Amino acid sequence: MKRSVVHMTFAVIKTGGKQYKVAANDVIKIEKLDAEAGDIVTFDEVLMVGDVIGAPLVEGALVAAELVETKKQKTVIIFKKRRRHNSRRRNGHRQLLTTVRITEILTGGAKPTIKAAAKAEASDAVTEKAPAKKAAKADAAEATEAKAAPKKAAPKKAAAEGEAAEKPAKKAPAKKAAPKADQE
Repeated sequence: MKRSVVHMTFAVIKTGGKQYKVAANDVIKIEKLDAEAGDIVTFDEVLMVGDVIGAPLVEGALVAAELVETKKQKTVIIFKKRRRHNSRRRNGHRQLLTTVRITEILTGGAKPTIKAAAKAEASDAVTEKAPAKKAAKADAAEATEAKAAPKKAAPKKAAAEGEAAEKPAKKAPAKKAAPKADQE
């Protein structure tokens, strides 16, 4: 079986309980996905590609997309009123949406192109470098504290030894004596 990359004009995908008609370079807003901005996400629930209709899914079809951002949509107001009962309820909701840019529509079991995969690897490399930089900064801070610590500790030690000799021990507060009754 020959695997070929065929760029179709459009596809219908299913994600988040909804169906979307997409084409290459389309930007769509879908239900929130668990991924970072810049990651490559794939949709394997493809219902239709060009003239090919799946039963229920198209075999070997895949839609690749780049995640642009995740943010909340505008507030939707839910207002319920029961007439003649003096009953009203107002509530608001902001749904999390993910914006994705469709990069390619693939058929025949093909994988996303190297360009799309390279973006994913680049974002992984950036996330790996960030902890390394934080660790280097933490090591530098510890080294600075270690250098400064002996200088500060020496005067405290000398002061601690001198305190014992110079300062008298603290006395407990004297209790007030109860007044004695004069019996003479």
